[in-house]
Amino acid sequence: MIAEKLAPPTLGAWAAPQRVFGNARRLVRTHAFRLAALYFLVFAVSVSGVLLFVYWTSADFVERQTEATLDAEITGLAEQYAQRGLSGLVQIVAARSAGDRGDGMLYLVTGPDGGPLAGNIAAWPAGVPARAGRLFFTTAARVKERIEPHPAQGASFIIPGNYRLLVGRDISDATAFRNRVRTTLLWAGLVALGVGLLGGTAMSRNLLRRVEQVNRTSERVMAGNLSDRVPLAGTSDEFDQLAANLNRMLDQIERLMTAMREVTDDVAHDLKTPLARLRVRLELALLGGPDGSGQTEAIRSAIDEADRLLATFNALLSIAELESGARRDESEAVDLSEVARSAAELYEPVAEEKGFALALAAEPGVRIRGSRHLLSQALANLLDNALKYADGGEIQVRVERAEGRAALEVADRGPGIAEADREIVFDRFVRLERSRSTPGNGLGLSLVRAVTRRHRGTVELADNRPGLRVRLEFPALAA
Repeated sequence: MIAEKLAPPTLGAWAAPQRVFGNARRLVRTHAFRLAALYFLVFAVSVSGVLLFVYWTSADFVERQTEATLDAEITGLAEQYAQRGLSGLVQIVAARSAGDRGDGMLYLVTGPDGGPLAGNIAAWPAGVPARAGRLFFTTAARVKERIEPHPAQGASFIIPGNYRLLVGRDISDATAFRNRVRTTLLWAGLVALGVGLLGGTAMSRNLLRRVEQVNRTSERVMAGNLSDRVPLAGTSDEFDQLAANLNRMLDQIERLMTAMREVTDDVAHDLKTPLARLRVRLELALLGGPDGSGQTEAIRSAIDEADRLLATFNALLSIAELESGARRDESEAVDLSEVARSAAELYEPVAEEKGFALALAAEPGVRIRGSRHLLSQALANLLDNALKYADGGEIQVRVERAEGRAALEVADRGPGIAEADREIVFDRFVRLERSRSTPGNGLGLSLVRAVTRRHRGTVELADNRPGLRVRLEFPALAA
């Protein structure tokens, strides 16, 4: 017979136990497991305390009931003895011991020699000292033609003449009741602890699942998928609030990253032409005649182009700082009416020169918390646009308070903006004028939106019939 060699265990046979052990060790190290363990500990202590209180209350009630019965019986026998003497006591004990009373009462009167004179106990209980006081003993009881030992509680008394009286009660039912209560509470405690353990496990698994969703989403976002979001369970609990905040943060990050890519493309596209013109003018200055007049004009034009480029870059930097939150917070209580009045006074001469009528309707005392410089800059951009693209008429600047909001509105009588274009005009370098003959860089409304968002406000474009109405709303301060 050829002996077969046992093949050594493969690594695959140990993979499953190692994986289970690794998962268990990782679970034990998690905060969710510690929280579930604390929950189970508190639950176990609470349940144990409640069950012990119930058992103690039940056992104490049964014991007090037994003692009250014995005290009443002893008091009655003492009165009979005082009235009728020893013979009367023996007669009363014999009468109460006759038949089966059903209350478990035990009586015994013994003579000086220890022999029984009356009672339903055959002899003085073995092992019980012959002295007065409370005592516990065992008695024989007949149950269904069988003799069984039953526990009993009672009291013994010494009667003059060396007679003794034993009054007791069978407490087998009370003991059985206590045992039943103890067993029931024990099983109830085990079931409750089991339920608590299952509840703690389910809670920890749920916490781990929700945290794992956040971790997986974070990993996918770090891998480059900026459009991924943390799923919401729809329970509106703390995890849903956390997921909603994380999703808003990811929306902001994605918006900033998209804006950065758009800015890069727009800068490369829109600044190429000014830079080319700047280079051409500098070449013309270099090739100019010896009189220097052509060089001076070329240099002046180059400086104008450089100023426009610097203005564009400054606007881009301002928008980026506002949207990223990098600008230092200079918030204070600002009166929008004063801001509007200052801007109107500044632009009124320019408006009259171009044939516009600038009207101001400012409700006094409309205040918000913010930066006066940024709000003035946003209003200046709106007035610049109205003066650039409207063909005259009236420009209205209105400040009012409506439903706890502070509103700043600029309306003109120009061509307006089509409803389909009212979102894209807030993007950088967007200009609806195809010829691009009007001076500008397409950053004015982008800056207005950035300033409004920085002040937790909203901006809305609407039809002025004819013309454009731009309405900015901010949280108002109390009057």
